[in-house]
Amino acid sequence: MAAPRLPGLPPPPLLVLIALAAAAQPPHQAAFRAGHGAASLPAAAAAAPRRRYLLYDVNPPEGFNLRRDVYIRVASLIKTLLKHEAWVLVLPPWGRLYHWQSPDIHQIRIPWFEFFDVPSLSKNIPVIEYEEFLAESGGPFIDQVYVLQSYAEGWKDGTWEEKIDERPCIDQLMYSTDKHKYYRGWFWGYEETRGMNVACLSVQGSASVIAPLLLNISARSVMLDRAENLLHDHYGGKDYWNTRRSMVFAKHLRVVGDMFRTNFLNSTDEKDRTQYSEDWTKMKVKLGTAIGGPYLGAHLRRKDFIWGHRNDVPSIQGAVETIRSLLKLHKLQRVFIATDAVAKETEELKRLLPEMVRFEPNWEELELYKDGGIAIIDQWICAHARYFIGTSVSTFSFRIHEEREILGFDPKTTYNRFCGDEESTCEQPTHWKIVY
Repeated sequence: MAAPRLPGLPPPPLLVLIALAAAAQPPHQAAFRAGHGAASLPAAAAAAPRRRYLLYDVNPPEGFNLRRDVYIRVASLIKTLLKHEAWVLVLPPWGRLYHWQSPDIHQIRIPWFEFFDVPSLSKNIPVIEYEEFLAESGGPFIDQVYVLQSYAEGWKDGTWEEKIDERPCIDQLMYSTDKHKYYRGWFWGYEETRGMNVACLSVQGSASVIAPLLLNISARSVMLDRAENLLHDHYGGKDYWNTRRSMVFAKHLRVVGDMFRTNFLNSTDEKDRTQYSEDWTKMKVKLGTAIGGPYLGAHLRRKDFIWGHRNDVPSIQGAVETIRSLLKLHKLQRVFIATDAVAKETEELKRLLPEMVRFEPNWEELELYKDGGIAIIDQWICAHARYFIGTSVSTFSFRIHEEREILGFDPKTTYNRFCGDEESTCEQPTHWKIVY
């Protein structure tokens, strides 16, 4: 069956970002002074020049969906800081991710609005794009950079305690000083950005363990590098789900996915009972309400998973056998597959599974949506399937589980994974129930 293609839709106009930057108050002489006390002001009412900025980055090899999880952790830290001072989270531009391997596509310095609905994020915590930070703070300087790391000695006496200390750097710093003694580094592809000071922090604990330190330093802008070293404050609780629910995909990507569902999978929100509210704060769906489109959704992770010789990842033949069994069990005629398989494997899938449907963008669509946008479209389509099966311990599959939980699917149709060829039975994913 020929791989269907869908004409590209334009992303939100860049004028939105330009207008926001233009609306920011102009820098003044105190732009780089220490942050002013804002504890007496409500966060929403604090004047922009008086608020403090939190920035962060993640270990370069980490993928798109793990980074989405780190955002949830940092959002908890922002909520803790906001109880005392006016802070805003600066969204780290996307780019240079391992899985984004499409050639000849410019994929650095990508703002969040290309992938997510920023106004939705703002209903949970104050956020701004990095370009807005540059305009609002007065220039490409970050007062303090902290590189987060584990404790060199590990857990003391095998017991766990939350703690944080400034320590010598364990690994070689990925920052170097220039002739002006400023620190240069990756900084999301913004070569003009400089760090004023860099230090290493050994940290053990949830994200908010670092809040007292941030509240007791004078730096107005602080960056946490290697932020994946922070743990969740309350994984799976109401705070977690509020942040996760606020991470609404950009509408132009959802529209592309919805058009694909309609044109190739006979799937619409009305027929599938997946009614969607643009305001996540007003969306509360009872589990089991959604039935999904008349197709099977599958995420088949390959590449680095099979290079690592994981025993819980099936061969192509093993995956096909599982898919055929599920199609028969659920009386479905189509399977939508999201996969990072190489060309040889996708050809084998097409040969063995003529029922297979994939979203395969042409070059213009890929340039428009980028690898991150294509991944989101795949996830959105999988999230609307009658039944979903994913890959063991894959964050890509985890994010689909959460999306289906938000949409109101029966957990039995969501928390499923492929078994490895040598596994007669395999443990299925845990159901993390949504909390409102």
